[in-house]
Amino acid sequence: MSTLYVVATPIGNLGDMSPHAVETLKSVSLIAAEDTRVTKKLANRFGVETPLISCHQHNEKGRAPEIVQRMLAEDVDVALVTDAGTPAISDPGTELVRAAAAAGIPVIAVAGPSAFAAAVSVSGFDFSSFTFYGFLPRGSSELKEKLLDIGRKSEGAVFHESPHRIKALVAAIADALPGALLSVSCDLTKLHELTLRGTPDAILFALEANEKSEKGEYCVVADLRGVTLPEEKPAVQASLEARIFDLAINGSSLRDAVETLAAQGEKKNAVKAAALRVKEWMQPS
Repeated sequence: MSTLYVVATPIGNLGDMSPHAVETLKSVSLIAAEDTRVTKKLANRFGVETPLISCHQHNEKGRAPEIVQRMLAEDVDVALVTDAGTPAISDPGTELVRAAAAAGIPVIAVAGPSAFAAAVSVSGFDFSSFTFYGFLPRGSSELKEKLLDIGRKSEGAVFHESPHRIKALVAAIADALPGALLSVSCDLTKLHELTLRGTPDAILFALEANEKSEKGEYCVVADLRGVTLPEEKPAVQASLEARIFDLAINGSSLRDAVETLAAQGEKKNAVKAAALRVKEWMQPS
């Protein structure tokens, strides 16, 4: 019966390519690769001549059933790889794994390098648990909201970040999560591997001073056990009209009620419209 092998490949140092991984890539009938050009270089390095087919984030939903159908029809084994590291972890592969498993095809892991595991191992943080979040939102408000949520839920967190956004992420952590400690790793397993450890402010200073900081891929490990955040306010369930009416019967004018709710973050035009409706209700019939 056909088998899907999920094969981890080096994240930088080609010496981390395991004999098991090489043997698997040579033995299968097809390699499903995130970028066939990248995988072709790796294949040439280790004498792998197996045909390649692309399976990346933009075509995976359509490509996965095609590959599975071929596996079933031709009884062939397939290896899934990404450009670096373990597939289906902040990388393509989940759709193909899910489709193969749903079709009854065995899915076997060929274990190996993983950037987030390597980053945690050199962080020096002794976590009883941590959460891997992959890449965080790009927008500043969405990022801050996500970081606050993480700070309330996790004692340890791991993120991936691009070289062009690493400074913005560290600055956002410094602002949103006071008391956090970071271990920021770049170019793991490569010749110029670098890990910075300390407070977000100290790490940001080091990144600003490093003219090469915008090169290489980053993995950030955050120790959040020292973070103190204000208690999260419960969501207000009452309508604007009900809140305005409540303020009014307790002595506020409608104008003051509008200003109060606007100051609490409500959209002023929506509050004004609600106030007009309340004013109509309060008019004697």
